[in-house]
Amino acid sequence: MAFICIVTHIQAPRELVFDLSRSIDLHLESTAHTHEQAIAGRTSGLIALNETVTWRAKHLGRYREMTTRITVMEFPARFEDRMTEGPFKYLQHIHIFREEADGTLMTDLFYFAAPYGILGRLATFLFLKPYLKKLLRTRNTLIKEKAEAIS
Repeated sequence: MAFICIVTHIQAPRELVFDLSRSIDLHLESTAHTHEQAIAGRTSGLIALNETVTWRAKHLGRYREMTTRITVMEFPARFEDRMTEGPFKYLQHIHIFREEADGTLMTDLFYFAAPYGILGRLATFLFLKPYLKKLLRTRNTLIKEKAEAIS
């Protein structure tokens, strides 16, 4: 299994950062370059506990679909989503929000495993992990920009 950890400091209230992080609309804005769409389940607004969303986007040269479910929601401290259907063998994304004196420390813990055994592990090392890290950083940059502009 592969692991990505990204920590982002945002000068904005934790509640705002939490809500921007679960916004379907902001997610779509951050992935516009992949032509991502929310095609089933919650397709706009703020996703909540036990809700699902099915995404369709062009990644690595072809369109793919993935459904995730919010499995934990502890406002405004953390939430988790897990893939229920899609291209990965396993995918879990834990979002943690820690209040600090000058804003919020947002931490993404992203666990995933590619299918196809040794070929999947090789693909993870060569390009999948760097690609996913870049997607997460792009998303976090947008969350930071929006939150700090509002605050």
